[in-house]
Amino acid sequence: MLLCRVLAVSRTLTRCARRSHRGGGLLHRSLFWSSSRCHGVSPGEPGSAQALYRDTVLLPRTEFPMKLTGQTLLDREVEIQEKCGFADLYTWQRERKAKKEFCLHDGPPYANGDPHVGHALNKILKDIRNRFEMLKGRQVHYIPGWDCHGLPIELKALGGLGAMDLSPLQIRHKARQFAEEAIARQKAAFKRWGVMADWDQCYCTYDAPYEAAQLTVFQEMHNKVVTQGLIYQDYKPVFWSPSSRTALAEAELEYNPEHVSRAIYATFPLVTLPPKMASKADQADVSVLVWTTQPWTIPANQAVCYMPNAQYSLVRKKADSQLLVMATERSVSMAAVLGTELETVATFTGSELKGGICKHPTIPDKEVPLLPANHVTMTKGTGLVHTAPAHGMDDYSVASQFKLPVECMVDEDGNFTELAGSALQNLSVFKEGNEKVICMLRDCGALVKEESCIHSYPYDWRTKQPVVIRPSKQWFINTGSLKDKAKEALQKVRVLPESARSSLLSMLDRRTYWCISRQRSWGVPIPVFYQKETGEALMNKHTVSHVANLFKEKGSDCWWELPIDALLPADVLKKSKAGPATDYVRGEDVLDIWFDSGASWAAVLEETDSRADMYVEGKDQIGGWFQSSLLTSIAVRNKAPYKSLVVHGFAVSEKGEKMSKSVGNVVDPDTVINGGKDASMPAYGADVLRWWVAESNIFSEVQIGPSALNSARDNIHKLRNTLRFLLGNLHGFDLQTQAVDPKEMLYIDQYMLHLLREYSMKVTDAYNEFDAGRVVRLLQAFVNRDLSSFYFSIIKDRLYCDAEDSLGRRSCQTALEEILDGVTRSIAPILPHLAEEVYWHAPGHDKEETLFRSGWIKSSSVWRRPGLEEAVEGACAIRDSFLSSVPGKNPAQFDLSIAIEPGLLFELMESLQEEPSSTCSQLAELMMAARVNLSGELPRDLPPDALLSHGTFLINLEGGVIREEGSYNIAAVPTSANRCPRCRRYTAESADCLCLRCQAVISQAS
Repeated sequence: MLLCRVLAVSRTLTRCARRSHRGGGLLHRSLFWSSSRCHGVSPGEPGSAQALYRDTVLLPRTEFPMKLTGQTLLDREVEIQEKCGFADLYTWQRERKAKKEFCLHDGPPYANGDPHVGHALNKILKDIRNRFEMLKGRQVHYIPGWDCHGLPIELKALGGLGAMDLSPLQIRHKARQFAEEAIARQKAAFKRWGVMADWDQCYCTYDAPYEAAQLTVFQEMHNKVVTQGLIYQDYKPVFWSPSSRTALAEAELEYNPEHVSRAIYATFPLVTLPPKMASKADQADVSVLVWTTQPWTIPANQAVCYMPNAQYSLVRKKADSQLLVMATERSVSMAAVLGTELETVATFTGSELKGGICKHPTIPDKEVPLLPANHVTMTKGTGLVHTAPAHGMDDYSVASQFKLPVECMVDEDGNFTELAGSALQNLSVFKEGNEKVICMLRDCGALVKEESCIHSYPYDWRTKQPVVIRPSKQWFINTGSLKDKAKEALQKVRVLPESARSSLLSMLDRRTYWCISRQRSWGVPIPVFYQKETGEALMNKHTVSHVANLFKEKGSDCWWELPIDALLPADVLKKSKAGPATDYVRGEDVLDIWFDSGASWAAVLEETDSRADMYVEGKDQIGGWFQSSLLTSIAVRNKAPYKSLVVHGFAVSEKGEKMSKSVGNVVDPDTVINGGKDASMPAYGADVLRWWVAESNIFSEVQIGPSALNSARDNIHKLRNTLRFLLGNLHGFDLQTQAVDPKEMLYIDQYMLHLLREYSMKVTDAYNEFDAGRVVRLLQAFVNRDLSSFYFSIIKDRLYCDAEDSLGRRSCQTALEEILDGVTRSIAPILPHLAEEVYWHAPGHDKEETLFRSGWIKSSSVWRRPGLEEAVEGACAIRDSFLSSVPGKNPAQFDLSIAIEPGLLFELMESLQEEPSSTCSQLAELMMAARVNLSGELPRDLPPDALLSHGTFLINLEGGVIREEGSYNIAAVPTSANRCPRCRRYTAESADCLCLRCQAVISQAS
């Protein structure tokens, strides 16, 4: 029954077409051929037929330039920004009425230098999404910000000056001035890139209201100290940067995989054998063998750890008969390392080492125990781990469990203290101190082997120098108590790419505490006071609330400017049940900058529900801003501050290398836009930079260089030519009075609106999925395949040679106008300058109107024509067979016979050509042939030079309910007709005579 309905519809279309023909209707009045050669109609020689008809051909006309380069390009982009109100666009959209809001919270870039391509990648990605959301009618909430505190800014601001020579307020003044200058440079660049924002309403982490909001978060977290112990002060190992002289958090480290350490194998003689091992060892001299890449930590050793469930062996070195204890599974590797055979004397489990006591190799009379520990592994070393609680996180855990002393022998500069002994005092642990410890081990006979070890080691991300682990009295956040809730909240967050979720979760798992205190001046002070005599900390909701109010009113400089009794007034002291203000001194530490930026949700998102739709940052923020924001929000509100996370890769050189000034592969975005000193780096403009961002695979490392930029420029030039063709053929077209109703348009034009609708839906989905790369691919496929290679090649004859106001030409112009509008809007988030430039020249709107104030693609459900799609695509399948049969030849010089057996395919082709033979049907236009003959079988009198081909086409209607495979045969025969001197189609009866269509057009015009 469904097949019958489809056939009935097809026949109805055919009957309507015939009535239209008899009444001068659609199919009769549409004398449309296809010949891309019409585009090349030339004046010819004086007096020639072509010269005679030159001015009757309607060639494209537009002032839209084919190409913009150099200073002209730069001037045009700036002009567009000014005339189209880029600076006011954000405010305009915030003031308009909108049903929904889209909040993209800006992760603050660091205010410590000039803008770089990493900034460009991040800011343009955000802007593409924001502009899309705004065009879709949502009210965008996007407040740009800057992270302004911290050591890098402080160091750069001081230059060659030493911090010891200046007061905290002097340091802060210089640091603020430096940050303000960096912000001004970065802000100017972001504007030039076309980033939409209210640039007069940004947030900076040094702003007084921001600092007050940050302290409010701190206060709420500290108030939970009794129930959860969230914020506490403790003496424990932290990552310490001797080059910066401050504690660091995990997020402030970068790991150098090429770090070279002097690894050693050393013995700890057993002075008390474990009870269960004594009989097996036969009371001989036995030592445990340890391996470490940090020999300087040996003086701080407090134990040797083993894995309780592993198997250990007592082995004898063949070279000197020395007895050593090591893990059984490591003995083969150790024999190779030591260059000697190892004879197994006895084996036992790790638990049998319990009770053993070792002699410390470098400290006389000191003994250390053998202890079980879960952090011991068998991947490297000997299976026995030297344990120095002051200089290792796992070591510290063992010390806490077994009540071992935590003796720090290293000062803030990374030098040994007096506690390490006179031989080591004041020596650098990375240099001569390390060498001295190795010598001491060699002298006492404990050094078995020394070797160089290349491994990953933590470095200070600012100074690029190695760090140490050393204990220090610091303020911490107990992230262990937040971990489960944070992981639960993260499961409700959408993460792109999904693979980044595991990294986020593993980072949370590894982080048991967060050191939030820093020994610097440029930052938000930790609002703590210390009792002069006892050193006891005074910090509660009353003191913190008062300090937060002072910061909101005066800024955090008041911590140093105001007297102690202003910071601790009598009423606050009374509520705190504390003594007089003179009994206290203010703390000198500042908060970690990750706490600064991690509290941004509280300071910036107050207008919304304090939960952003999206955070978009580089993968380095997995352990940074993403995590610090999550932890602070979970602690205070028990929910994530974001609904989705987008994690992008880093910008790297064209060879995939990290950019470095020393290597000379740094790409400066300002140079990309404005050009370099030599011709190798031309002025590309902002849209090329934006295209590079959009087309890149942002979820991996994003390469940039001349090849990528030249490719982006060339792609934009090709796009401009397509848009120029559309504009040129819409010259003088009035959408209000001359547009054709979609249902009355030619089938091929209706089909293009159908494709445009599909394109717009796919593009919209791609933008929603944060996949600008897919948008670019969809755009290029639509422009290159559907428009340039297909549609434009078919319609040029109709556009150039039909009567100006003919139904066929107006039908085509209506489709072109919709295509122009849809394509322009689809590229607008990526190429805002080009989109607005096209909108200047496009018909159908007031000249004062701008594209970004007029909404998203306006596709209609009326454009969806499944049956029409099958008809045109069936004809295209036949067309492909025809063109393949005449390779290298002009199809317009052939008559084409199409034979289709009765069935659905024949019915569909009849809807495109009602006559058995025609030079002016829509089917003839699609075939690009001189004449098309449509019948049930091929003629029997085909000439010998006829080119034959055949094929099939599967018709799929009603969602697959109606399926029919139709077969066809074709024959292409050189036409006997002559070329029309006006339209260049082979449809004229004789040479230099006009075809019937051109005769009618000329006659009507005259």
